[in-house]
Amino acid sequence: MTAATPIEVYESGDAALRVVATSPDRERNWAAVHALATWLETADVDGVHGAVPTYDSVLVEFDPYVTSARQIRAFVLLGMRQLDYVGAPARTPRQFDVPVVYGGEYGPDLQKVADHEGLSVAEIIALHTAKSYVIRCLGAPAGSPMMDGPDFPLPVPRLKDPRLSVPAGAVSVAGRQAVIAPASAPGGWCVIGQTPLTVLNPDKQPLVSYMPGDLLRFHEIPAAEFQRFAGLELGASA
Repeated sequence: MTAATPIEVYESGDAALRVVATSPDRERNWAAVHALATWLETADVDGVHGAVPTYDSVLVEFDPYVTSARQIRAFVLLGMRQLDYVGAPARTPRQFDVPVVYGGEYGPDLQKVADHEGLSVAEIIALHTAKSYVIRCLGAPAGSPMMDGPDFPLPVPRLKDPRLSVPAGAVSVAGRQAVIAPASAPGGWCVIGQTPLTVLNPDKQPLVSYMPGDLLRFHEIPAAEFQRFAGLELGASA
């Protein structure tokens, strides 16, 4: 048995609860809320529509005509007790390799990020491609893979004037986070590159091939190779 992960539970409107893990260990909090979300999704609890985990919290959505916040809170506490005793199910993370063209029309903010960090463009690319990133959660729009960012010296500020449209495949950074845009949408993050791979397939379920806990690594390709990868879907490495 492991020590219980401390949580706080808040009502979020009349049809959801927000469960926040509050230990001082960020990795432990992330693992706890994702394990709880998985447990809730497989427990077949009447009235629960879904559980959406993030970095340290999970939003539990329910039908107030079928159940109540009090009942869902009880299920949440039951789930946490079970997970504390038996642990979360083991899952082997998959690795995704993402080719990226950096800078130029593909990464219009690359030089701006380099200037802010006091580094060269080459150093920014080297840091961005230096490690595999854990996908922490899926964000908007359309299942964006939200990840801890590169080991830059400084957090990256968001754009003062967000763009009305960022292309699908845009590889962006902001604060201490990194992301890929699965679909075209407005955005205020700094775009440093673009992958030619198709990230989102609206004809498939799930819409994206990765899930939280999977690993993603970027590697640089020249602009001349962009079309060679265009139309290929992002998939796990063999």
